[in-house]
Amino acid sequence: MNLIEKCSAAAAARSINQYCPPRCFELAEKQFRFVIDTGEETGEYVLDFTDEEHLTWRKGGDEPKAETYECRKADDWTYLLTYCLDGVRPKINHTWVIDREQGLVTFLRCVTGENAFYPYIIDSHFGFGYIAVGGEEHTDIRRHGFTGDVAGTCVKWTYGHNLSTVHVYHDPHWYRIAYPKNAVDTEDLPDASKKFRRLMKKMPGSDEPAQYVKIKDDMYLVSVTEQNLEKILGDEFGFRSDTLCFLDNWKRMYSVGRAFGTMTVDGADRDLFVMIGKYGSPGEADESFFTDPVPYRV
Repeated sequence: MNLIEKCSAAAAARSINQYCPPRCFELAEKQFRFVIDTGEETGEYVLDFTDEEHLTWRKGGDEPKAETYECRKADDWTYLLTYCLDGVRPKINHTWVIDREQGLVTFLRCVTGENAFYPYIIDSHFGFGYIAVGGEEHTDIRRHGFTGDVAGTCVKWTYGHNLSTVHVYHDPHWYRIAYPKNAVDTEDLPDASKKFRRLMKKMPGSDEPAQYVKIKDDMYLVSVTEQNLEKILGDEFGFRSDTLCFLDNWKRMYSVGRAFGTMTVDGADRDLFVMIGKYGSPGEADESFFTDPVPYRV
């Protein structure tokens, strides 16, 4: 029996989810108090993990709200935690980077509906703080924060046995996407990926807004949102301003992440929320990917 022939198509159908690592259950039955004192989302948050899939969260003195969560680890001490607010419209996603090594935390709140002209556009709001421990005073003034360290990097990310892309981080506020010159893509590449490549040719450029957060040495949270694709192609593209965030571990050259947004298929919208895993290797891109001006800004 040739297991590649037997399993390849089914594995490829998982697309960017194929190499996602198993869920992490280490936070079950634990409680955390996060103090966000820097950025847009300041306040005190309490997260109570009731089991391997469910938690409650509250901000300040608000009533706790129950959610279903996903958690993955980027290293031994750093967690990517994410959940979509149940029953809330416009849709909202919370993503946390819980850095138990340094006692720090990053909060990313992504929400649709804030743009009056493009209702599918997702906006991202960041807050930075620390993990409160009992009655102890947190004396470390350092926080995770925005950085330009990543600019100048070109990496090939492999999401599955036949799916890879090249990310070019050419600017502290933007990124570009390309495809490997020695592509591993095969005939069973998902139809969505083939459509993506075809429609990208209609765009002035592949640039999309990006935010880069330094978590620790050689670990960065990268958040990108497909806003220009939504503004220009709309439902033709199908993925409606989806936002992707990746917790990239450059010491091990792998990453865990999540995608959040909306898919429009045959005129009907459906929610998108999926976990992602990928592996990195040196990428190749023409010099123009680093030097061409961004076509969406003056």
